[in-house]
Amino acid sequence: MLIGEELRGRPADAPFVYRHQGSLATIGRKSAVADFGWLRLHGAPAWWLWGAVHIGFLAGFRNRAAVVVNWLWSYVTQRAGIRLITMGERGVVRLRAASSAE
Repeated sequence: MLIGEELRGRPADAPFVYRHQGSLATIGRKSAVADFGWLRLHGAPAWWLWGAVHIGFLAGFRNRAAVVVNWLWSYVTQRAGIRLITMGERGVVRLRAASSAE
């Protein structure tokens, strides 16, 4: 598109400019950090914010609802929601849920 616009004598779009909007990271159950430059949070408030932002970036209501239900179930049952990709027999890659007993 850019080359075609230039050949037609039309002005090019403005160049891309990266704008860092902040950093979010979970540390564990009910613990996270958030740094937006003008606002810094840690602990449970940052954890709730991280969850809300994560859900907000998911595509589609169905995906959002499924993740919220999965997270609530994991939270209530005290089960880790971690999934591991491991190498199975004969080099076959498989996905399995990690249990807290491992």
